[in-house]
Amino acid sequence: MKLRDIIEDNAVTAVGDAEITSITDDTRRVGKDSLFVCIQGAKFDGHDAAKEMLEKGAAAVVCERDLGLGDRQILTDDTRTMWGKICAAWFGHPERKMKLLGVTGTNGKTTTTSVIKHILMSAGHKTGLIGTIQNEIGDEVLHTENTTPLTYEFMSVLAKMAEAGCEYVVMEVSSFGLCQKRIGPSHFRTAVFTNLTQDHLDYHKDMEDYFQAKKLLFDICDAAIINIDDDYGRRLYDEVSCEKQSFSVKQNADIYADGIKIKSTGSSFWYCCGDKSRLVKTRIPGLFNVSNLTAAIAVCLREGIPAETVINAIENYNGVKGRCEVIPTGRDFTVICDYAHTPDAVENILRSVKEYTEGRLICLFGCGGNRDAAKRPKMAKAAAMYADRLVVTSDNPRNEAPEAIIKDILVGLEGTDVPYDVVTDRREAIYHALKIAEKGDIIVLAGKGHEDYQILAGMEHIHFDEREVVAEGLKLLENN
Repeated sequence: MKLRDIIEDNAVTAVGDAEITSITDDTRRVGKDSLFVCIQGAKFDGHDAAKEMLEKGAAAVVCERDLGLGDRQILTDDTRTMWGKICAAWFGHPERKMKLLGVTGTNGKTTTTSVIKHILMSAGHKTGLIGTIQNEIGDEVLHTENTTPLTYEFMSVLAKMAEAGCEYVVMEVSSFGLCQKRIGPSHFRTAVFTNLTQDHLDYHKDMEDYFQAKKLLFDICDAAIINIDDDYGRRLYDEVSCEKQSFSVKQNADIYADGIKIKSTGSSFWYCCGDKSRLVKTRIPGLFNVSNLTAAIAVCLREGIPAETVINAIENYNGVKGRCEVIPTGRDFTVICDYAHTPDAVENILRSVKEYTEGRLICLFGCGGNRDAAKRPKMAKAAAMYADRLVVTSDNPRNEAPEAIIKDILVGLEGTDVPYDVVTDRREAIYHALKIAEKGDIIVLAGKGHEDYQILAGMEHIHFDEREVVAEGLKLLENN
């Protein structure tokens, strides 16, 4: 592409006729006639390498300050914003070719986006999905590394979706993606706010910073659907200026769930909006999932999907891998795998499961290393509120000593009377939980969910799928 076609009207350049062979913000990917965008990161400032990139063959560099590089430097106020616009132009503005629906919040993003996609597909609309577990183009599954892909990858995925004929893209929009402007000039028809609880404070300086990051999504959408059962949701509802609807599972709102019944096999509730109500039946249990479904229904009805189609699609929806997922055991106790890795998420899953537990509720959990350490004792307190027994173990310790992480966790159990066992190795911990389970008990394996790996010292990824580990543990029990 010609440089002027990539830059469009977003900056002035004296070398607009230059033919660009590639665009990048990564010094390792610069080649002959590349366009290099200088971005300041946490550890490296691309501006420091600009001159070297020109010597390496780049046709021009985009920068925020005068580097003395003459006509081959293109000045802009914000290179992150400019990088998003450049990537969008490079891929032919795929963000303009489809209807974008976004979901943000600490918990519930994956389930809500997955339900929305399922409903849209059931209504005959080919839909792409961008999320934590995987990216999807219709029924095709693509691997993903980040909840919100990096800018170039994001636009590349959107371009593939547009080329494949997708009408809609439903995506989880992370605070990282919003702060780092990974979504470029994208604009959303509808944005959902699920909740905000402590997480990612290793990145955000405090909860206010975290909230402000999430709030950015509601500056780039036509309409907002906001959970007012959440303290931050109530604040957001008051502060946003776009068209908005509140939703709730606990109180009156623009949209609310009433007559909620929760069972181990699923849930039912009345979806209420104004003077209209519809009975909804679902195979996925949990009050938190009623909230997720309520938001998903609101989004799809706003898109003009017939109510009957929406309700039927939900009745046929089987849930998301690693989200309140029942792992078959063939025993008289139940094992549930869930991604809960924040205090609020742990409390939500255990409170929900407790409602239909006939025996004891056993919770196995740990906390990730090199992440927000302040939430570790809070995770323990949340688990102790509802569990009858705890198994404290590891969860992606990364470069921290697992024993040190567990020591932080145990602080939260001081003053509680819930019995607990410490089994540092997560595989052995699962075996232990299976061994102590009795008739009617439910074991909740919290933290890993859809993940099929463990991240150990040196950031080494090893294969670790809790479904397989449970199967192994049950065989060991048979042999003993």
